[in-house]
Amino acid sequence: MVEKKAAAAAEASVLLRRRLCDSAFIFAPLRSSPDGNYSKLKFLISNSITEACNNSVLILGPRGSGKNAVLELVLEDLRGEYQDMISVVRLNGLLHGDDNYGMKEIARQLCLEHGLLFSKIASSDDNSRFLIDMLRECGLAHKTVIFVLDEFDLFTQGKQRLLYGLLDAMQSLVSQSVVIGVSCRLDADQLLEKRVRSRFSHRKLLFVPPSVEDLQRLVERILYLPADFSSPCDFVTEFNSKLGKIFVDKKFKDVLGSVSNVDGSISNLLRFLFRVVSSLDLESGLLSLDNFKTASLSIHRHPKMENIRNASILELYLLVCMHRLEVKEQNSYNFNSIMKEYKAIHDAYKSSDCRGGNACLRAFEHLLERELISFTDTRRGGLSIEYRPVKLLVSPHELHQGLKSYPSCPVILQKLLNHETYK
Repeated sequence: MVEKKAAAAAEASVLLRRRLCDSAFIFAPLRSSPDGNYSKLKFLISNSITEACNNSVLILGPRGSGKNAVLELVLEDLRGEYQDMISVVRLNGLLHGDDNYGMKEIARQLCLEHGLLFSKIASSDDNSRFLIDMLRECGLAHKTVIFVLDEFDLFTQGKQRLLYGLLDAMQSLVSQSVVIGVSCRLDADQLLEKRVRSRFSHRKLLFVPPSVEDLQRLVERILYLPADFSSPCDFVTEFNSKLGKIFVDKKFKDVLGSVSNVDGSISNLLRFLFRVVSSLDLESGLLSLDNFKTASLSIHRHPKMENIRNASILELYLLVCMHRLEVKEQNSYNFNSIMKEYKAIHDAYKSSDCRGGNACLRAFEHLLERELISFTDTRRGGLSIEYRPVKLLVSPHELHQGLKSYPSCPVILQKLLNHETYK
């Protein structure tokens, strides 16, 4: 019986890891949303194919929000619906940002797609004329050419001749093409020159990071085993029942929240879950809350939090003082401002661990060396260290977690960090 359970657990682990690597499975629910970006993008491209028209659109959102995954899902579905009616040309701003090289890459891919001989010595003007001719021929053959420009904002550097050539070629009545720009910069359209912007359709699809609730629904969808999973009769029930208890546990919600706070992208969640599944105990055959906790700690290193845990009590006081100054919207402050806040705290709470100015200055310098704080200016001379404005390099969440994990952190620091004011 134990061997059967271990075998079933191994099969479950394989199934779950396969799901985590399958973007079609991850984003499949988007197909059923009529108002989602999947439906909007598919309608736009389908309209170009069926109505023989030209379109352009920008797909914008932070890295890891699913932009490329949804685009690939749409293209895969369209290839099944419109066989031999679409041709996809892919460029990446990191590789093809140069106008001449980008146009040469377009010509190379079009030649490869249509079985033509590509000339490596063709000039940029030759490749531009070839592009116009190919768009005309594809249009007459009722074939849509889809240009996918990843890292779109990098194509806006320089003279933007590639973008202008693409969008200008689309002005022809016989051409039939779609230009899709993918970028993590939300202002990517504002980077276009006037002549390029005038030929762009100004359509934008915005991808936003999912909420914690959305992430939990995705976790449940990925990890729950299907009812028809081939295993001992009670394994699926036991596996899913244990997961159900974990998902309603407040500690699990805290773990998921901490993962989301560090990086709320879907790609980060998938990395997190892959570590969870990889640590599945084959002997018990079940996932536990410890699997999620361990994966949360291992997926991200926290060098700043480690530096906070290695700091002295005095250095912690200075960090909290800086945080309080920022909460009070005192955007510009220096060592002297921090010292005033530090002394005011000790005067208010009558604490016995108040240190002198020289000790505080050494602690201040240690924080600069550990890169927990930095100067806001770039000058290396001029003002002395006490007068140069500084800023925190740790977020409130990182500071809170660092204090929480500090072995002997004074209780007063936690209270001060929670914005409890002194009189």
